[in-house]
Amino acid sequence: MNTKRAPRRIFPKVSTMPRQQTEAAQYLDMYKLTVEKKRLQQELEYIDERRQRLCDRLAEINLETEGLDAQASILRQPTQSPPIATRPQGMSFAPTANVYLPERSTSAPDDYNTLTLDY
Repeated sequence: MNTKRAPRRIFPKVSTMPRQQTEAAQYLDMYKLTVEKKRLQQELEYIDERRQRLCDRLAEINLETEGLDAQASILRQPTQSPPIATRPQGMSFAPTANVYLPERSTSAPDDYNTLTLDY
């Protein structure tokens, strides 16, 4: 199982060279923040979709578990077995140790063809 890491803060990208304080630099910063905002919104949408799929699957599992539990409780209840005299002849539900081997003829057929290959 995957180990979970503690959430950590996402730091903004840092440039190595300081830019001059100009209008273009401000627009560049705005562009970077807009791109990061768009990426984070897409990631949140993906997480929401994934969460919805997981919730749907959990609901399916719960329904299936309840159905199986109901079937198990029905099977758990003792049933009235018919008396042995009313069962058809040879219908025993107890395991037996009989082994039925396939029938084999003791004589070999005469139509064998032999083929040899030399390498």
